[in-house]
Amino acid sequence: MKPLIIGSHTLAWGERTYVMGILNITPDSFSGDGLLPPPAPPFSAGNGGGAEGVARRFLAAGADILDIGGESTRPGSQPVDAEEELRRVLPAIRAITSEFPDALISIDTYKAAVAEAALKAGARIVNDVWGLRADPRLSEVVSSFQCPVILMHNRSKPANVEVRERLGNAYIGSNYENLVEDVKRELMDSVAIARSAGIPDERILLDPGIGFGKTIEQNLELINRLDEIRLLGFPILLGPSRKSFIGYTLDLPPDQRLEGTAAAVAVGITRGADIVRVHDVGYMVRVARMTDAITRR
Repeated sequence: MKPLIIGSHTLAWGERTYVMGILNITPDSFSGDGLLPPPAPPFSAGNGGGAEGVARRFLAAGADILDIGGESTRPGSQPVDAEEELRRVLPAIRAITSEFPDALISIDTYKAAVAEAALKAGARIVNDVWGLRADPRLSEVVSSFQCPVILMHNRSKPANVEVRERLGNAYIGSNYENLVEDVKRELMDSVAIARSAGIPDERILLDPGIGFGKTIEQNLELINRLDEIRLLGFPILLGPSRKSFIGYTLDLPPDQRLEGTAAAVAVGITRGADIVRVHDVGYMVRVARMTDAITRR
């Protein structure tokens, strides 16, 4: 695969694993790391929200990409409109780019209006949890800005959620005829949407959607068989961090899932993950570097 060049950044696929740090500008993140307390006030650098402080720590710890999102995607979460999402993310993006003008920022959104405004404010990648299937105009925005796009597989349905107070919410899962083949086919449906909008293959990344419309067992299987998805010929992003499949497997709440996340990240890298999306950046940078030292020779 060709390296992906974004401004002064070059992502050389296969040479090493890249780490994406999660910045949730939300009051209701499943992992408890949301940077807005409920009820959510407007974010600003001076109100204690601290997005640029988190960005500073992440970058110092070795993060390659900062992923900023203003709407929780946890199972059972309530959607927010574009106006509210913009009210959350734009000040954060501007604050971070003001302090770190070369920071590589992705905007975690499925809304075209949010993506467009975020890209104008300094974001350089679009991370769409619905794989260009939620907002038909998003593919046009990505194409017009000539930016990379991450296409995630997603079969989430609010009705298919199991709630456990200590462990958090988890999707019960969908019916798959063949899990990996179905995920591959539906990811390629999203690729077809991107291609039809004029987005070249070298600016497309795929995410199998760990935790989105899948059971615990299905999530474990997808990580173990990630190499089959990478055979589609696109870079792979893996996002297992602190998710409920870890909590249900180990019987642990979100704030005690560090080791489970590390295991998922390490195995994912051995199966071909190119980017890992994580909350605990410093720890996972070390996991990625050690796993790379073993596997990428």
